[in-house]
Amino acid sequence: MKFDYDATYFNPADVLDCGQIFRYQPFREGFRVFSADRDCYVWTDGIKTTVETESPDYFYEFFDLDRDYSAIIRHAESFNVPVLTEACRKAKGLRLLNQNREEMIYSFIISQNNNIPRIKGIISRICEGLGRKMDSPFGDFYAFPYSAALAQKEPEYYKSLGAGYRDIFITDTSRRIAAEGIERLEGLPYDELRRELLTYKGIGPKVADCICLFGFGKRDAFPVDTWIEKLYHEDFGGTLTDRNKINAYFTSLFGEFSGYVQQYLFYAKRANL
Repeated sequence: MKFDYDATYFNPADVLDCGQIFRYQPFREGFRVFSADRDCYVWTDGIKTTVETESPDYFYEFFDLDRDYSAIIRHAESFNVPVLTEACRKAKGLRLLNQNREEMIYSFIISQNNNIPRIKGIISRICEGLGRKMDSPFGDFYAFPYSAALAQKEPEYYKSLGAGYRDIFITDTSRRIAAEGIERLEGLPYDELRRELLTYKGIGPKVADCICLFGFGKRDAFPVDTWIEKLYHEDFGGTLTDRNKINAYFTSLFGEFSGYVQQYLFYAKRANL
């Protein structure tokens, strides 16, 4: 099944290349995107963006297509921050994804102190080694494995796949989630969810914020990484050096729109706006 959306507010390249997702690849005229045990093909002609998939409801929610991003952009511009206004103008097609929660927990554990090609490679090898093989009109692929499957392996297995010191984090966290589930995390407000995520081995403040924002849909989260810290000093004239305090500065400034603003600012810094 195919469905279309206004390309002004849905640019696949901007959505996929802003650090919130690692399971996608160039395909035909656009991209093939994977989430949990599903996939889709997404492309744009500049006027409309088309999604083709056997899971239309899933990917309509995944790409957050019920939300009016023109209103979000107007609100972001109302803060009158020049770099943010410019980013909103140039990245109107950027959207926040609603991704599988467990997949995001492991993806961002793997992401810490890592680069995107290596992150994508490690995740791909984990899927191939432990995920179910899935049929698709676009070719077979491997699903992201359940925590129970991840928990069966020793740290050495993940080290052999390139995870490095993160091997023990994947093992410990998967065994905890396999035993406890994550249902108790559902519905928690951002501050409480962040606090709970920090109790998992290998999850620090930045990783917790990414999981909150990209996995649990907490749009008041504001991950602070090297790019955002640089932007804080150069574009906001900030003097703080503690990332927790920088996070508090931004969340107090942008409130419930923090997550959207973070992505626009992240785009701006990487694009040298």
